[in-house]
Amino acid sequence: MWLYLAALVGLYYLFRWFWERQVVSHLQDKYVFITGCDSGFGNLLARQLDMRGLRVLAACLTEAGAERLRNRTSQRLETVILDVTRTESIAAAAQWVKERVGDRGLWGLVNNAGITCPIAFIEWLKTEDFVNILKVNLIGLTEVTLNMLPLLRRAQGRIVNVSSVVGRIALYAGPYSCSKYGVEAFSDVMRRELKDFGVKVSIVEPGGFRTEMTDVRRCSEAMERAWQEAPMHVKESYGQQFFEAYCSSMKQGLSKCSTNLTLATDCMEHALTSVHPRTRYSGGWDAQFFFLPLSYLPTRLADYILTRSQPKPAQAA
Repeated sequence: MWLYLAALVGLYYLFRWFWERQVVSHLQDKYVFITGCDSGFGNLLARQLDMRGLRVLAACLTEAGAERLRNRTSQRLETVILDVTRTESIAAAAQWVKERVGDRGLWGLVNNAGITCPIAFIEWLKTEDFVNILKVNLIGLTEVTLNMLPLLRRAQGRIVNVSSVVGRIALYAGPYSCSKYGVEAFSDVMRRELKDFGVKVSIVEPGGFRTEMTDVRRCSEAMERAWQEAPMHVKESYGQQFFEAYCSSMKQGLSKCSTNLTLATDCMEHALTSVHPRTRYSGGWDAQFFFLPLSYLPTRLADYILTRSQPKPAQAA
């Protein structure tokens, strides 16, 4: 019996390997628009796709970031300045894309732009911290998608939304986790609504990677600022010792983030270039072998695993 089961599993993975390795034809004629290309995943993905011959339209927040990217790519790649929190900037970028793709439409949209900080306990934060992160990670992503949708429908193209492992199981950074749960829901609804138009939607859920978003110094400063601005009764409830232990734990975790960004960008590339893209991709070894299995455990057990080594607040019950 076990031999038959092993054979079935082997056949399944062999079939999936063959099914997923089929590549879309005429990639050199296809346009892909990527947000957040100043650094990190977006920057690397833009360079990867450019090397494969696709026509990359890279959106950067700053001109300096756009210039750095252009200096490392071919003349095919074009850049545009985009602030996903500003409606007029999104509308201008959409018009810019429309002028370039023409009647061919837009083959791929990669919603990669995002922010993480502050990483802190929810009770230490202000409402504006939630608003700032949601405006970039969820509202901006939604508005960019809606503006590009007519072009994507024309090409029967692909939407690739960059979520996170904390969009599957929330464990830290409340506002960031909330935004990524929103990305998951938005992507699921869009995938079902756009199916009949030939537009495919994929979600990439990266684990921990070392990018500007997870820079230890920047995240530590934002954490310290959130703690200093928290109400006195909140600080008394947790205590300075708890804060210092939490800071130390977060710094240690961030310092262990993977530097191999291709584990995530290869997922994005596959979603854009495979004839049969996956619905969800887990980017990184921690995503595949820790967070993904953890998300399927009973909630009580997952809570225990995630909080068993957490320090206790000063006024813990």
